[in-house]
Amino acid sequence: MHIAQIGTGRVGRPTAYTIMCSELADTLTLCDVKPGLAAAFAEELKHVTSSIGIDVEINSCEKDEEVTNADIILISAGEPRSPGVKMSRRDLAVQNAKIMKYVSETTAPRNPGVKYIVISNPVDAMAMVCKKYSKADFVISTGTNLESLRFRSKLAKTFNVPNFEVEGWVGGEHGEAAIPLWSTVKIHSQPIDKYTTSKNKPLNKNEIDSYMKQVSKFIVDNVGGTEYGPAASFRDITRAIVKNTDEILPVATPIRFAEIPEPTFVGVPLHLGCRVGFSLYESLSKKEQEGIAEAAKAIHQTYEIVIGNLE
Repeated sequence: MHIAQIGTGRVGRPTAYTIMCSELADTLTLCDVKPGLAAAFAEELKHVTSSIGIDVEINSCEKDEEVTNADIILISAGEPRSPGVKMSRRDLAVQNAKIMKYVSETTAPRNPGVKYIVISNPVDAMAMVCKKYSKADFVISTGTNLESLRFRSKLAKTFNVPNFEVEGWVGGEHGEAAIPLWSTVKIHSQPIDKYTTSKNKPLNKNEIDSYMKQVSKFIVDNVGGTEYGPAASFRDITRAIVKNTDEILPVATPIRFAEIPEPTFVGVPLHLGCRVGFSLYESLSKKEQEGIAEAAKAIHQTYEIVIGNLE
């Protein structure tokens, strides 16, 4: 399995490291336009392989044209949010779309049959750009999988239970229009409302929602950027594809909505393996479906803005 990581910045490096340590790749290609960055990072990863005793070929390059014959390409190239600055992921859209267009057009002909996992923000609109210019059959964004990890983590802390005892996902947009899907939440295999009633424990849904949406800014402002949470999330998505696990993950794939003129990438829990399987959309509550549709409108609006600047 040949996996390429395009963009080896604050998110790309821990993602590639985590994927490598999980032994998902036989060949790992690292690409970054900053002179020397990918090559230096590759040397560090080779030192890690000596420590943990895994056999993986590690390559590096500075030009997207040199990424060839990859099975999976993760794209994290682009500008991140700045610490201490009030900004949305959407504020990165126009600049990062130019990078996404170039990467997509450049890599697609050299990597036949490749599967794209888009990480660059605003990730859902960027996946639409990747799909448009790569014309690849398999393009997903990492969707709301990271929000789902934060969501479950907060629930576990709130009810003082192990994380693995909490099930539930977030849908919609990775960012401002993320939607907790309370109908999917279970603790100790019990639906959340039944669990809280049986334990006589109050649940402040607004507090959980607020944490899920705002914790990333707290991390960015104090650490400089999010790293390990995203890396774990993106590893999970990559593993589902490589191992064909058919597990439920809320990645973003194109969905058609009546009020939007084209299929729009929006986060919905679905079965993911080497192919994109069926989603849980129809089993969600009407309110949750409406929230996802509204998120899709916001994503498509961002997409229209960036396409207007690209063409």
